[in-house]
This record gives sequence, structure tokens and C-alpha cells, in this order.
Amino acid sequence: MLPVDLEAVIGLEVHVQLKTRTKAFCACPVVFGAAPNGAVCPVCLGYPGALPVPNREMAALGARLALATGCDVHARSAFARKSYFYPDLPKGYQITQFDRPLATGGRIDVRGTDGTARAVRLRRVHLEEDAGKSIHDAQGEDVPPGVTLVDLNRAGTPLAEIVTEPDLRTPSEAADFLSRVRRLVRWIGVSDGSMEEGSLRCDANVSLRPAGAEEPGTRVEVKNLNSIAHVRKALEHEVSRQAEALRAGRAVAADSRLFDPASGSTRPMRGKEESEDYRYFPDPDLGPLVLDGAWLEELAASLPEPPEAREARLVAQLGLSPADAATLCATRPLADAFEEAVALHPSNARGVASWFLGGLLARMGDSARQEGRLPVAPAAIARLVARIDDGTVSRRIAAELVDLLCAGAGDVDGLIRERGLFQVTDEGPIRAAVDAVLAANPALAAACRGGKSASFAWFVGQVMKATGGKASPAVVNRLLRERLDA
Repeated sequence: MLPVDLEAVIGLEVHVQLKTRTKAFCACPVVFGAAPNGAVCPVCLGYPGALPVPNREMAALGARLALATGCDVHARSAFARKSYFYPDLPKGYQITQFDRPLATGGRIDVRGTDGTARAVRLRRVHLEEDAGKSIHDAQGEDVPPGVTLVDLNRAGTPLAEIVTEPDLRTPSEAADFLSRVRRLVRWIGVSDGSMEEGSLRCDANVSLRPAGAEEPGTRVEVKNLNSIAHVRKALEHEVSRQAEALRAGRAVAADSRLFDPASGSTRPMRGKEESEDYRYFPDPDLGPLVLDGAWLEELAASLPEPPEAREARLVAQLGLSPADAATLCATRPLADAFEEAVALHPSNARGVASWFLGGLLARMGDSARQEGRLPVAPAAIARLVARIDDGTVSRRIAAELVDLLCAGAGDVDGLIRERGLFQVTDEGPIRAAVDAVLAANPALAAACRGGKSASFAWFVGQVMKATGGKASPAVVNRLLRERLDA
């Protein structure tokens, strides 16, 4: 727990792998899971004399992300060389953007500690290439202990880096920010946002200062966080660690640290580098990146309705709860499928939503939700809700129909006809079932008459069971009430 006289100052650097077919500056394919060092060429290996060529799609997707976050996208930006030496950086430098980034400004809202939306300012969005991958814990018969393997397939993969201002104050806000970035990059189609595959990674900068102070404390960076849960846990540990040091009168060292998921703690990796340590200078092999104004306008016009705006519209126009709207807008394909169904049965949008939320999402994994692969077509859900609303089937029968539809058994109306699933509204057989259930349970009926209201729902269930779920629930409730009140 953070002492009340201290507050955390948190900024994030989020690395988004852009969804291009080829790498940032060469024609090598962007792949995951391929044989090590099989997707490389002289350019991404840094061979002498090999010249980089910028990927147009990288620029388009980076600009699309910047526009979606309200950044000012600059007509001219420039690439620089960031020099450092590590086994998975074959050139000895990374091509990135420094003093002339693709875009500056912008914002992403997070849920604040009081539950309201709060803006987190963006400092910049810039383009760069990824490094390779060092495998320190490799195992195998031909791998001696202590040996690090290097796979350069990822070297040169195009990234957009989102750098925030230090506006975050709690680990939960940082986790919410990263969740919103992941949804946004998927929503606008610039990245698959898979943290498991390294398509979305995060470095977090955190310091503590006296509450209300202007200047931050000593900044510590936690590197290479690859899940939202790890971001939250790493920051929780780091806030606690720094607070304990300050309370004990110890200085906090400005270092870069790694998070250990097994222990839930961070450990020192190296001293904290500053920009001068990387010896940035303009890349002599790459001219300025010049973006046409009309092209940027086309990109801006092609952006879909933002997810937060869509949530608000579903609440305002369709009467959904904010929680239901947020769930339906977890992915753009899911939101599209829901609105497709509503367009086919607009008189009961909340009914359509209830079947999406209760009947379909439980049958869908994360990949299915991301891709909009519903087990039942939106038109079928719309027809199902329509048949509930016009009294053709009960909700219980509708649940059976969903099971049949998921199994590919046919269409809604055809299944109703073929299997005789029409709802029974004739009072004669329903009254007979009511009388039989009450006669078989006289003590419980007496308790219900005496005010034990929970028994009433049990009787409804027994009558529905006796009629095979086909009885109209409204008729069952009315006839039961009449008999019990008599």
C-alpha cells in the first residue's frame, strides 16, 4: 500500500508490431514461429553495403494509429540510428525516429481511481524496427548450459512506439491504458495485438514523489513487460519497493529492471541509459519520410467509429447498460455482428444483446471474438429473438434452438416446424399441468400460499418441465397465481 504522502508517477512506452507482410526496410516476410534465422536477408542482418528501403504500409499503419489517438501527424519526419551493442542487434544500431517523430500529441482515456474517464497525454508516436530475439534459457541435447541462442527472424519487424507523458498514477490505470491500446490497435486493424507472440510489449517508467509535488522522483524503468497482468504486478511491486526504500531513508537507484513473474518482483538489469548514451544521429541511408496531405486525409476518413464512441452510442440509442455495451464492443467484429442482428430485428435490441452475451460469447474463445467467428449467424439470432417476441417459442425452447443452430442443424423456422417446438398457449393443457404439480406437492403449495414466495418459482419450473418447456411462461405464471390465490 502506497503511503498517503507519496504518489506514483508512471509513464509507458508501448511497442506495437504493425501488421505488414514484410519488414520495415527489406522484403523479408514478417513471420512468427518459423525456423530460426530463416526469414533474414543482408539488409536486416546488417551486411556492409546493404541499403534499407522504407515500407509504405508501415508508414500507413503508423499514421493510422497516430490519427486514431488524436496525434498531430507530421508531413515530414526522419529516421535516426540508435546505437547500442547486443547479440540480437546485428547492425549495432536500431533504425528508429528520435527528434523528428512521425507524430506528437494525442491522448488515450483511462478509467481513473474515481471511476471516471481521465486523459493520458501522448508525447509521441514514432516508427522503428525491432531487434532480434535472444534465447537465454534454451534447452536441448546440442545446447550447452549457459549458452544464449539468437534468432534474427524478428530483426527489422516494423513497430510503432507510443510514448506517454507521465500522467498515470496507479498500476491499475497503467493496466487499463494497455488494455485500451490493445483493443484500439485491433479495432483499427494496425496490429493483431498479441502479447503472447510479442506483437504488443511495454516498458514502464515509475518514480515516487511527495503527494502534490511537481517534480518526479528518481525514475526506474521496467523493461519488456509482455502481458497486462505483468504490467500491473511489476508496477505494484516497484511502487512498494521504492516506497519502502524512501521510508527507510535509502536512495532509489536510477536503473533498468526486469520483472520476474515467478516471484512477482523486479530485479536490476543495468544502469538506466539516457538519450545521449545511444548516440542518436540521422540515418545517412534514409531520406526524410514525407507524407502527402491528401493521403493522410484519406487515412483519417477510413478510420472506423472509435470503440468508446460506439459503446456510448449503443447505450444512448439502444438502451444497453454500459457494461453490456463494453462487452459487445470488446472487438470490432463482435460489435459489427451485434449491430447486424439488431438491424434485422430493431424492435428489441436488448433482447438481441442478451442472446449475444449469454448464448454466444460463452461458446467463443478470444481468437473467435477477435475475428468475429460467431457460432451462429447474426441473422439467426435476430430471427430467434423475433420468434420469442411473437410468442412462437419460449426462452427455454430458444436455448435448445441455439444448441441446434451451433451444431449446424438448420435454420430457426425450419427447426421449429420440423421438431414441433411451437410454444403452447392453450390454457387447457397448461391448467392440467398446473393442477397436477400442485396436487403432487400439497405441503409446498400450502407454504407458498402462506407467503413462501421462493416456492412459486419452483412451481413454475415444474410446470415448464411437465410441458417440455413449451408452455407460455406468462400463461403458466397467471394460472399458477390463480390456483394459489384461490
